[in-house]
Amino acid sequence: MNKVVIDIESFSFGIGGKEILKDVSLTVHEGDYASIVGPNGAGKTTLLKCLSRIHKGGRGTIAVAGKKLEKYSQKELALKVGYVPQADGRHAPFTVREFVLMGRYPYLGPFSPPGPSDTAAVREAMAVTGTLQFSERFLGTLSGGERQKVYIAAALAQQAQVLLLDEPTTFLDPRHASDIYRLLAGINRERGVTIISVTHDINSAVLTSRTILALKAGAVAYCGPAEEFMKEDILQGVYEKPFSLMRHPRYGRTIVAPEVP
Repeated sequence: MNKVVIDIESFSFGIGGKEILKDVSLTVHEGDYASIVGPNGAGKTTLLKCLSRIHKGGRGTIAVAGKKLEKYSQKELALKVGYVPQADGRHAPFTVREFVLMGRYPYLGPFSPPGPSDTAAVREAMAVTGTLQFSERFLGTLSGGERQKVYIAAALAQQAQVLLLDEPTTFLDPRHASDIYRLLAGINRERGVTIISVTHDINSAVLTSRTILALKAGAVAYCGPAEEFMKEDILQGVYEKPFSLMRHPRYGRTIVAPEVP
């Protein structure tokens, strides 16, 4: 079995006296693809921010590559974990190349210019994500799907072992959402990058992931193989509503059938 890269044990976290995460445990192995699902307010994004240490503190333990999270400097952690935040509609005033180059910050000193290895890493990340053609354009001129690929390119340029993504297809139309899912699956399969993604898209989570963590009111409602998640009693327990299930005609996995209002 591949080595453990993320190990969360009995982790709880609160903000302003309100407990948001309650005794959460999750083990992710090298090369895994894990999706975090659950209703709004379940603590999904908070868990991702704790993993990337945007939120600090909490009870219990989080270890990255066998080392406790609090023992890392921010630069050391960036060599292990890359974070792609949820799109918020704001656009940084940089060209695509400049933005992707920022992903190399763990390797650069405060005043040192990028070297050949940095240039090569940026070009490779942009080639993998199909963003080379946008390299001199400003982020604000791109579509939502194009920008999301650029954000992923910046994380890839970081050359971290683990990629954390917070709802990477939010606000994207079906074609661009499919492009992002295919891109992430390829990065996981072909480059061996471990992926942990927060999503509301249950069907895509089941089709792309090997592991699913479902949170409800900050606690673990399910953690295990993706295919075992798609059972009526489990889904209803997480989302408090009935579901109709069907077999995907191409992939054979159980998915949630569309509902008519």
